[in-house]
Amino acid sequence: MPDSNKPVPTVTPPKAVISRMSLYLRQLEREIAEGNETISSTRLGGLLGVTDSQVRKDIGWFGTFGHRGVGYRCRELADGIRQNLGTARQWPVALVGCGNLGQALLGYGGFTRRGFKVRVAFDRNPALVGKLIQGIPILDFSRFSEIVQTEQIELAMLAVPADQAEATAAEIARSGVSGILNFAPTRLNLPETVAVSNVDLTIELEQLAFAVVRNRKKG
Repeated sequence: MPDSNKPVPTVTPPKAVISRMSLYLRQLEREIAEGNETISSTRLGGLLGVTDSQVRKDIGWFGTFGHRGVGYRCRELADGIRQNLGTARQWPVALVGCGNLGQALLGYGGFTRRGFKVRVAFDRNPALVGKLIQGIPILDFSRFSEIVQTEQIELAMLAVPADQAEATAAEIARSGVSGILNFAPTRLNLPETVAVSNVDLTIELEQLAFAVVRNRKKG
C-alpha cells in the first residue's frame, strides 16, 4: 500500500459505505484503547465481518491511508474518518418532540461522546414546556427559529407523531437548520438543501423479524 494520505476527488460514497466507516471508527477506537498502534485491512475486516478488499475499497473513498508493511495507523485512520464524517468537531443539536421517545433520546449519553451536543429541546405541549429533562430545558416550539439562531443549532432530531411531522419539519427547515434526524414513521418532503436521515424503528423490527423467520426456515 502506498505511503501517502492524499485526498481523493470529492464524490459522495454510497450510504452503505458511510455506515461501515462508522463501524470502522468504533473498532479503531477500541484498538487505540487497547494500545494497538496499527491494524491490517484483514484484521479490521475480520472483526467486522467484511472482506479485506471491501475495507480497502471503503477507505479508498476518503483517501489513501495505508502504509507499506504497516497497514493502517489506528490514530491516523480514526482521525481521517472523523474528519470525513464531520465528527471531528462538536455539532449543536436541538430535539423537537419530548414525549416518551424524545425523553429517552435526551437521556442517551452516546450523542455527546460522538460529537453531538443536544443544547435545547422543544415541544408544543404546555405540560412539558418549562421543564428540565436530563438537564436540557424544554421550550415552546413557537420559539424554535429564535433559539436556533442564538444557540447556533445546525442539526435537529424530530420525534413527533407522524401526523405532525411534515408541518413541523417544514418549520425546522425554514429556520435554517441544515439536517434533520427523523424518528417519525413518515417520509419528509423537504428542500434538497436540508439533509434528512430517517430512523423508523418499526421497519427495523420488521426486518429483524424477517431475518429470524428466514433463519428458522433454513434450520
